[in-house]
Amino acid sequence: MKKKNLSNPSAVPLFMITQPNASISEEFRTLRTNIQFSKKGQDMKSIVVTSSIPGEGKSTVAANLAVAFAQSGNNVLLVDADMRRPTAHLTFELPNNMGLTNLLSVKQLSIGDVVQHTNAPNLSILTSGPKSPHPSELLAGSRMTKVMNILEQLYDIIIYDMPPVAKITDAQLVASHADGVILVIREGVADKRVLLHSKSLLNNVKADIIGAVFVGKTQGVNSYYSYYGVD
Repeated sequence: MKKKNLSNPSAVPLFMITQPNASISEEFRTLRTNIQFSKKGQDMKSIVVTSSIPGEGKSTVAANLAVAFAQSGNNVLLVDADMRRPTAHLTFELPNNMGLTNLLSVKQLSIGDVVQHTNAPNLSILTSGPKSPHPSELLAGSRMTKVMNILEQLYDIIIYDMPPVAKITDAQLVASHADGVILVIREGVADKRVLLHSKSLLNNVKADIIGAVFVGKTQGVNSYYSYYGVD
């Protein structure tokens, strides 16, 4: 996976669609299965995907994981809640004039007004919408909690693509209401001290970290590995 240009957001690779038979796509299917069994006997409907710092590949993991769940027959919604550096509209080639920021700031809007369908069966997208000067305040509001509760009634799985957790509070706010959190850790980018601080921040809001996705290389090939039961 190529490193991202952090100053110029761009579409992320959709391996699950462009390379369905590649090993990397099979790893996303394995990740899907591990998530399904991570809380055996309990519903896992809302999943936050974040990282400790920018450039670790969390939007790529969120988008491909959403496709993986959709391909298994689940009714899936990918929410681009990274209002500071959104990419979902670029990845799925959708307009971004209406999205999450509109839904949270305009009470007259309903979820049906802003959710968009994709070419991928069973997968819908809630893009970030126009940039807000105060994204944390929007995510901390009671309307966000209400939206999350309604989405859980409408979809089988909701995946939230959140900003990195170490420096801004956005991911903490949503993670505290989600069923589980996945931390993306990229080889050569993640810093152990920052990663442990990020884990502490999530623990402070009682977020349930169900595991981590390690993005690295093996045998000269870009690859993903998943680990569960992070302590």
